[in-house]
Amino acid sequence: MVVAALEANAMRLVAADRKALSLGLNSGLGLADARARVPAIEVHEHEPEADLALLRHVADWCDRYTPVVAEEAPDTLILEIAGSAHLFGGEGRLRADLERRLSGFGLTARSAIAGTAAAARALARFGEGGIVASGAEREAVAPLPVAALEVEPESIVALRRAGLMSLGDLAARPQKPLAARFGSDFVRRLRAILGEIDLPLSPRRPLPLFTAEERFAEPIGLEADIAIAFEALTRSLCAMLERHGQGGRAFEATFFRADGATRRIEALVGRPLRDPAALKKLFMTRLDALADPVDPGFGFDMIRLAALAGDSADGAQIRFERDRVDEAAVADLVDRLSARFGPGAVERFLPFDSHVPERAARRVPAIGDGETEIEWSPSPAGEPPLRPILIFTPPQPVETIAEVPEGPPYRFRWRRIWHDMVRVEGPERISPEWWRAARDVKTRDYYRVEDRQGHRYWLYREGLYAREAGEVRWFIQGLFP
Repeated sequence: MVVAALEANAMRLVAADRKALSLGLNSGLGLADARARVPAIEVHEHEPEADLALLRHVADWCDRYTPVVAEEAPDTLILEIAGSAHLFGGEGRLRADLERRLSGFGLTARSAIAGTAAAARALARFGEGGIVASGAEREAVAPLPVAALEVEPESIVALRRAGLMSLGDLAARPQKPLAARFGSDFVRRLRAILGEIDLPLSPRRPLPLFTAEERFAEPIGLEADIAIAFEALTRSLCAMLERHGQGGRAFEATFFRADGATRRIEALVGRPLRDPAALKKLFMTRLDALADPVDPGFGFDMIRLAALAGDSADGAQIRFERDRVDEAAVADLVDRLSARFGPGAVERFLPFDSHVPERAARRVPAIGDGETEIEWSPSPAGEPPLRPILIFTPPQPVETIAEVPEGPPYRFRWRRIWHDMVRVEGPERISPEWWRAARDVKTRDYYRVEDRQGHRYWLYREGLYAREAGEVRWFIQGLFP
């Protein structure tokens, strides 16, 4: 079986199975030549998108070994295992576990472990793989062909013509003439493969701040078992956050199934969180509310809980500061509602730079907003609020009996009921925002009024007699408690 693709106006082989390779059907060979050599071949069209999807699926699965995974299409993954090899009993056991599991999925892989990513890549792609002792990269890669540099084909041809066939031949040459002939990037690649420098990786996912993992000897799938696992995970993760004086604002749970599938669930919170009970409740609520439930299949053999983003969080005094307890309870309620119904279902108001009341606030998600530090201006101490909490958008028209040209109203009718004023405060004049649409070109005079029944209203007159064109009208904008 071979895979073919159109290259330079001709169908050429891009991959072949082991039997085809043993018959000389290598990548780059024309399809017509391949049929001439072996008529009984099974040909499939190359699908790069499917290859990339498979590579990313395997990359997701490789997160079980380390959160630092970089993908290099079409067929290579780089894993940074310096901080995680000990969890598997060492580099040898980690490599054996990885190859055994991939083989169980029907995939053939060649792996190498070295002190630099470039050396490991070269050994896996152009050598036999294996584990290289620290500092022994130069000797390990010396037999590899110069093609392991993966530079332009013209450079490879020039090296071969000069008699430089292996990386060992290049390593014995001075680097300055090589840089002058092939460029500084060529020398950087060579030094990285030789283990002299390590080029930075570009992980496919942002690195979490803190992680906690639970590995299971036997895969689990029952809800009760998952809840027990989350209890241990949240305790471990929150202990890390507390040691560093941090609280998480974005969390992610990753479920690794025994058959290689992975599923990620994210949860956002509105305040720095490191309470294990609250975090466990948040994720259990999130799992219950998923439209596409997490399918355990044959069970999960590992669950990871990570704090993706955080903020500083000082220890809270919960015995004497009652206000802080109430604030935490409200924040916990917001987190749980957002987890169940989605972040967009729970909203809050933020102040906006406008004097027009209906535009002085805007709605944003209660969590996950980048402007959470914006605060409302407090009312003067001992004074009632200048504006009501509840306002009508748009304002509702009313009929009034008022002093002309700029006096307060004595009576007004709203919803078929007349209200007689006993107290009036104002006016508060708001000039029009001239840069906006034509409907905002009139001045408003606001009054706080109280009727005989003790109800308080917020009225305004739109327009000025003999000074602004158009009809002067009255509106009710809001109600005071």
